[in-house]
Amino acid sequence: MTITLSTHDIAAEELPLEEQAYRRLRQALVEGVFTPGEKLSIRRIAEALGTSPMPARTALRRLATEQALDALPSGTVLVPRLTRAAFQEVSAIRAELEPLAIRLAAGRVDAGTLDALAAVVAEQDAARAAGRPELCLQKDREFLFGLYRRAGAPMLLGIIEALWLRRGPLFWEARWIVMGSPPEAAHRHGPILAALRRGAGEEAARELKAEIERMTAFLSGALQFEGEAPARPRAMRARA
Repeated sequence: MTITLSTHDIAAEELPLEEQAYRRLRQALVEGVFTPGEKLSIRRIAEALGTSPMPARTALRRLATEQALDALPSGTVLVPRLTRAAFQEVSAIRAELEPLAIRLAAGRVDAGTLDALAAVVAEQDAARAAGRPELCLQKDREFLFGLYRRAGAPMLLGIIEALWLRRGPLFWEARWIVMGSPPEAAHRHGPILAALRRGAGEEAARELKAEIERMTAFLSGALQFEGEAPARPRAMRARA
């Protein structure tokens, strides 16, 4: 496994190694590179980043401080597993803040950007049709953050990214379940783009809020969360 810099963060290559390591590991968590409960050793992360242990250690500590990772008393660092309550809390915050980013982006996004994002939506739909969940999730992030970065609100973007740090591993683990979601829980990216082309930022924001809430409801019913006992099979009644 090699963790690379995102294309939108090329300037980070000029930063100190510890900052590069932190940003790259943070982005990997957002993208769901690691699964819930996975152990992240300093040596393993250093090898993935292509650095010495010191930048990896610093990055892991920073992310544990931000509660993006769980640090045990033994020193072991784990990718967190979300409880049902934590998942619903993260989703509820996302359903308020991410539509805000869409509203802010509405007056700043140009036709060229919308055309580029339409191509991303087409690639996402093609990935779903081809049964490629990893690519489907990648294109989902590319579309949404392509809009969030247009909001011109760096503090808001940072908060959204922090929420995705908690969201990313769960969605990666559930990627095949997400692929099998019913039509009512599918993405609303097409209607979002159509609304933005008309300058209807509020409508685009409502579409995104509905998308987040419907996927949350679907996954809440489809997943078993941390601390929950597996569902017991129902006993078969004997026929009279």
